Amino acid sequence: MTPSPVPRIEIDGRPPTVEQLSHPALVNYGHFTAMQVRGFATRGLALHLDRLDAATRELFGTGLDGDLVRRRIRHALGDDTPDASVRVVVHRPDAGAAPSVMVVVRPPVPAPEGPVRLKSAHYQRPVAHIKHVGAFGQIHHRELAAREGFDDALLTGPGGAISESGIANVAFFDGSRVIWPDAPCLHGITMRLLEPLLPAAGFPSHRAPVRLADLPSFRTVLVTNSHGVAPVDRVDGLALPIDAAFATAVTEIYESVPRDPI
Repeated sequence: MTPSPVPRIEIDGRPPTVEQLSHPALVNYGHFTAMQVRGFATRGLALHLDRLDAATRELFGTGLDGDLVRRRIRHALGDDTPDASVRVVVHRPDAGAAPSVMVVVRPPVPAPEGPVRLKSAHYQRPVAHIKHVGAFGQIHHRELAAREGFDDALLTGPGGAISESGIANVAFFDGSRVIWPDAPCLHGITMRLLEPLLPAAGFPSHRAPVRLADLPSFRTVLVTNSHGVAPVDRVDGLALPIDAAFATAVTEIYESVPRDPI
């Protein structure tokens, strides 16, 4: 069964009350992870659970049990929704109380079908290593980019240092190696799955500063997130080349990662 366009939402394993929804609606403090579920399974499940536990410890001073999160996701999916986009949001309505786990189930998002275009924006997310709910800045820059016909914003810092896109990590291929920006950013699940696998496929991978001025020197730029891998064919007014063989190889590496049952 395909999930309804209206999100299915549960908080702590139950349909939420208005009172329970009031806190995440009014208090912009919490964190989340997002995953694509197919056949009641997702790639990098252990990384998602580790992310949630680490961020809960940092934001709220307590851990978050991974088995509890899995039970919450399974319950929200039910028996009728094997394929879905799932977001797990952690917030704490009452100081000193245990954090609450909200699971949002939406229709699945297909893998990217073509290249994307990015518009650079001088902005870096605060506390960038956490996938937090305070996303006004990146959403604002994505909206501005969309008005000009771009798919997403490319977030940059001083000197045009590239960090990430609004919703994805960015990888740069110079013909022999893959470079991930050494800048404040979220180390996304897809990025973390790909990094250790790329060298065995003949693509050494490391982190180094990358600036907007460096873009003409790369053979391919890719974005990676839970939706998959996509090449970038334009940043601002600069057309970028795409090494189709490389882009296909990275996509196949990602798709070869087995999904973990939830």
